[in-house]
Amino acid sequence: MKIAILGATGWIGSTIMTEALNRQHEVIAISRDAVKLEQSGVTSHSLDLLAQGGLNEAVAGADLVIAAIGGRAKGNHDMVPETARRLLAELPQAGTKRLLWVGGAGSLEVAPGVTLVTVPEFPAEYKDEALAQAQALEIFRQSDSPLDWLFISPAAEIFPGERTGNYRLGGDQLLTDSEGNSKISVQDYAVALLDQAEKTEHHNTRIGIAY
Repeated sequence: MKIAILGATGWIGSTIMTEALNRQHEVIAISRDAVKLEQSGVTSHSLDLLAQGGLNEAVAGADLVIAAIGGRAKGNHDMVPETARRLLAELPQAGTKRLLWVGGAGSLEVAPGVTLVTVPEFPAEYKDEALAQAQALEIFRQSDSPLDWLFISPAAEIFPGERTGNYRLGGDQLLTDSEGNSKISVQDYAVALLDQAEKTEHHNTRIGIAY
């Protein structure tokens, strides 16, 4: 499978790229600085998502697109919903049928009608990004685009750890373990995401990933 990864130099995007390459997929690694991505099995493509044009050429030939866009590097979280709108509009024009979106955990419910981002304990430094991701999710849900999308939320805590291959799938509710913790390593998040890329079980919805 040929997979285009937007945001391939970020810590989540680069981990997803490693997992995809280990599974023998072809990767089109798309970032603002493609020079960073010169390695075997990877076709690099420079693209500024905030600029007009270039997206169709960047994803040409890809079977699906994975978007790992947070806006944190530029301090511009508005680019998250803006990118969601752009991909919904332009990917079908490029011939791309599927999009896997690296989402946030803030929009997951911790109680009926109560989302994680609204609880007092939610870290203030991540709130803007979480709200931007929640806005992107609503854009996907309200869209009539023919694009087949999947919004994949990690656990409340995603961290650099080990690849165990273990995880659980959830829906709109925050997944927690028997002690109330909600965690996933970025490596196992990548495993879960690539499993979804290969299985195509979920369509036009949000799923959650946690231990």
